[in-house]
Amino acid sequence: MPDFPVAIDPADWVCPLPLRETRRIVLGHGGGGVLSEELIENLFLPAFGGARGAARDSALLDVAGGRIALTTDSYVVQPLFFPGGNIGDLAVNGTINDLACSGAQPVALTAGFILEEGLELDVLGAVAETMGKAAANAGVNIVTGDTKVVAKGGADQIFVNTAGVGVVPPGVHIDPERARPGDHIIVSGNLGEHGVAIMSVREGIDFGTVVTTDSTPLHRLVAAMLDAAGSAVHVLRDPTRGGLVASVVEIARAASVGIELELAKIPIPETVSSACSFLGLDPLQVANEGKVVAFVDPCSSEAALDAMRSRPEGADAAIIGRVVAEHPGMVVGRTAFGTTQVIERQLGEQLPRIC
Repeated sequence: MPDFPVAIDPADWVCPLPLRETRRIVLGHGGGGVLSEELIENLFLPAFGGARGAARDSALLDVAGGRIALTTDSYVVQPLFFPGGNIGDLAVNGTINDLACSGAQPVALTAGFILEEGLELDVLGAVAETMGKAAANAGVNIVTGDTKVVAKGGADQIFVNTAGVGVVPPGVHIDPERARPGDHIIVSGNLGEHGVAIMSVREGIDFGTVVTTDSTPLHRLVAAMLDAAGSAVHVLRDPTRGGLVASVVEIARAASVGIELELAKIPIPETVSSACSFLGLDPLQVANEGKVVAFVDPCSSEAALDAMRSRPEGADAAIIGRVVAEHPGMVVGRTAFGTTQVIERQLGEQLPRIC
């Protein structure tokens, strides 16, 4: 018989479940849900002297001659390689998408690496090569970087940190507080693919059909949409950690508006739906890495939708809901049978280390 420990030191706990009273970091603090928000508002903002306000994908800075967007992100996805991509192109595309969802056209990226002692150079080389190809595909240069190595066990193979700078065109004003009653809500395509792609490899589950990540740069799609609808595009958000639900709840609260989603109109592939049912996941709260959610004035929503569909990354775009004046700060889902349900963010972590 194996020997089992008779006690567990709480310092050794790594728990994905919501532990709101703990004075230690749990996996849920990185999940993009309520715990993440509380960590930012209660610890980081007071420490950095920042004001509480609407969550944005990038900081917008006024500089001589215009405005720039600045963003940063870190990637700890496990496994490093998954169907359709790896941590390298995920980092490049994710950073570009944060800039795009601020209305900016990306100009330059940085790349920082934390490497575990003993990592095979072939693995690092494959990741770096993929990053270079992804940046070239997006028409953006990686202009500077940094590398640190930690002792074996001090990291899990590779962690990547990126930053991105973009230029916001004149007249573009994207902000979560601009959502207003009447706006149509558009999603650029199928949801849930990235999360299922990661979980299928991580858990070694064969769903019959290989689900690949949706990771792709979105700046060209956003530019096409802005060309078509201009200032009628009020809000953009890429539904990464926490999925669609986290994005729309944050926007509802930032703008003090209500949101109604038509659940039957949300594009979720059957393979994703089946996999989420098997895994006990909500596909609306599963991370995406190549989708954008747009809030657009109803007079221009069809033009924005057509512009999305004109791009391969937006071929499955759909109008999935609207903004209302009722129940401000709340998201309600309407089923195909006409019943409604309140939709809320998860407290902790549904899928750890998804990006």
